[in-house]
Amino acid sequence: MNTEKPKVSVITTTYNDKENLRRIIRQVSAQDYENIEYIIVDGGSSDGTMEVIREAEEVFGDRLKWISEPDKGIYDALNKGIRLSTGEILGCCFDEYAGPDVLSKMVDIMEREQTDGVHGDLYYMDGDRIVRRWHQGQGNIRLGWMPGHPTLYLRRSVYDTFGLYKTDYRISADYEFMIRILKDGKVRLSYLPEVLIYMSHGGTSTNSLGAYLAGMKEGHRALRENGVSFAWFTDLCRIFRVLAQFVKKK
Repeated sequence: MNTEKPKVSVITTTYNDKENLRRIIRQVSAQDYENIEYIIVDGGSSDGTMEVIREAEEVFGDRLKWISEPDKGIYDALNKGIRLSTGEILGCCFDEYAGPDVLSKMVDIMEREQTDGVHGDLYYMDGDRIVRRWHQGQGNIRLGWMPGHPTLYLRRSVYDTFGLYKTDYRISADYEFMIRILKDGKVRLSYLPEVLIYMSHGGTSTNSLGAYLAGMKEGHRALRENGVSFAWFTDLCRIFRVLAQFVKKK
């Protein structure tokens, strides 16, 4: 009987951000899960990122794959990483794992429950300060629920069935992708009820009011394009869920 743990491909995209890339490499290398393939997709940086990638080669050896060339944005870069990967389970790392055993726990619950993916909780951080708590549990994407994308790891079969990220979305291609795979209940996710990721506050969709509104507009488009009825109701539910994440728990 084959007892080898499934290979997990962890994808990081980067562009002219070498010190942050170096920090993320340390995060991935500190995971205690042994069967990791690490993918770095660089957008053709000119800040010395290649030196950092060479440092990663010393750490990961032949478990590292990388590419450095211009891309059409983060979702195009993610698609390149997915195509380059060979793991059975795929996910991204742009921030900080909550501990060295995060990947081990994620794989364990997926294997135990025989699901198509896993997600968990995350905190948005401003330095050492928690500014937003993402505790969504399980739910229905039509009722405004969605997994925290940085915590979402999926089997390759999900991408084979549903395709990759749509690059004509500037901000919300991750939301569109999650709607696409989850709206009909065909993809089953395990939920790990603990904080898995500490995410830096101020990403593409949260770094300004204008960006947030643009993200909501793209989110509404994603609902309509995926045939979700009463999209406005889902939008309202999603807004209330996001606002609830800012309420400090006692």
